[in-house]
Amino acid sequence: MTRSFEKVGVVGLGTMGAGIAEVFARAGLRVIGVEADPDALGRGRDNLENSTGRALAKGRLSEAERAEILGRITLTTSRDDLADADLVIEAIPEVMDFKRALFTDLDRICKPSAVLATNTSSLSVTEIAATTGRPGRVVGMHFFNPAPVMRLVEVVHTVVTEDGLAEEIAALARRLGKTPVSVGDRAGFVVNRLLLTYLNHAAVLLENGLATRDGIDAAMKLGVGVPMGPFALLDLIGLDTSYEVMCVLFQETRDRRHAPAPILRELVTAGLLGRKTGAGFYDGQAVATPPASGKPTVSSVAVLGEGAREFAARLGDAGFRTTALETVTAGEAEDTLEGAVETADVVIALSHTPVIELAARLPHPRRLVGLHLVGDRLAEVASTVLTSPEATCAVEGLTKIVGRVPVHCKDRAEFVVDALLYPYLNDAVRMYDSGYAGTEDIDAAMRLGCGYPAGPFEMIDALGLETVRDGLRALYAEYRDPAFAPAPLLDQLVTAGVRSIRGLS
Repeated sequence: MTRSFEKVGVVGLGTMGAGIAEVFARAGLRVIGVEADPDALGRGRDNLENSTGRALAKGRLSEAERAEILGRITLTTSRDDLADADLVIEAIPEVMDFKRALFTDLDRICKPSAVLATNTSSLSVTEIAATTGRPGRVVGMHFFNPAPVMRLVEVVHTVVTEDGLAEEIAALARRLGKTPVSVGDRAGFVVNRLLLTYLNHAAVLLENGLATRDGIDAAMKLGVGVPMGPFALLDLIGLDTSYEVMCVLFQETRDRRHAPAPILRELVTAGLLGRKTGAGFYDGQAVATPPASGKPTVSSVAVLGEGAREFAARLGDAGFRTTALETVTAGEAEDTLEGAVETADVVIALSHTPVIELAARLPHPRRLVGLHLVGDRLAEVASTVLTSPEATCAVEGLTKIVGRVPVHCKDRAEFVVDALLYPYLNDAVRMYDSGYAGTEDIDAAMRLGCGYPAGPFEMIDALGLETVRDGLRALYAEYRDPAFAPAPLLDQLVTAGVRSIRGLS
């Protein structure tokens, strides 16, 4: 029988809990908001009034609508007032002992038919449910901050969740104007499992010296179109929160990719938690702009690789003497290659793979710089171990002349953007292949929960399965990290000639 959710309890009225209470009240449901003591209750009331006040000031609510919303919310310090609630959702701190104790108490207080939900972002819903006498009626209902604005709700079911309950909670989420995605009970669910692993990977690459903080942030914003670079986003989320989620992921998987990056641990230990403390990866407001480079001092440029003629022509239009050689292979006649670059002040190798082998074949390897053009705005400028700083600086200036933002990096497999993007896409494929969530739900979760321009499977289709598979192979060959080996499903689909994973769902 379909349940009727008309009276909802919310335990914990911090920023998230108050937002959740507001969401339910906006949808016309009666809400009981519970806090631990009068002082906390007063702060919860302030959160509700401030949030609805901002909506009023922006013209999103009228005075009458605001009064109706606040009038549907009853505030109390007594959990016993939840006795006749149809659904109770908790939004207390992410500490398992706190949540288990709360759910034991709610199980005693609430009527037998009531559903108990946790807003946890990463902890085990199954472990929380096991503290109650109704584990089949305990689910995850993970809202995103700010709850009144963010459209996504992750609905988490366990192996003992009653048949049909997850679908009923999803229907309730739609009633609230949200988009639900149904997921299994795995640490981090969909968004945090994919997002935090990617952010942690960025921190590892920073520690390895692949590129600078600003460079990595700029590369991902310009090359992928994400709203924030990984380090600006880590500061926004909070480095302590990010570290705790990574610890939960690692505890479950024991995958070294989920082990928190040492720099993350160091910053948290030092109390540098991001925006909440005024400093984290950035001090104050993050501005991810690579340092400016001066006007190039070179006059002649050789451009090698696919697209060389077009790139050389743009530099020629800017007044540089250029030579272009489209095809550069291992079998290329040495005199042809040397003739093309002998008189050039700097040599640009357009490539999506490392260029050290090409540099080693040149009479003046210090002049060669790799250049990977990503999208319409980004240029990854790759220095080999032989490249001179002067050549790197010159190429950074040249890329600006042709209208691109340069990001300097080491000459490593897949450079910056693809080195971060491909493992993230691989994680999504593994997630889908495990039966944990469908491609549409995973795509929707990452678009709505993170503001990404496309979900991972939409990105894979746009890039091409074979391109992603081959990029992962290159990363695995370079770093020997098992997590970079292409997911078996990805390998099989490429072998079978399948062009889209999304068609399998």
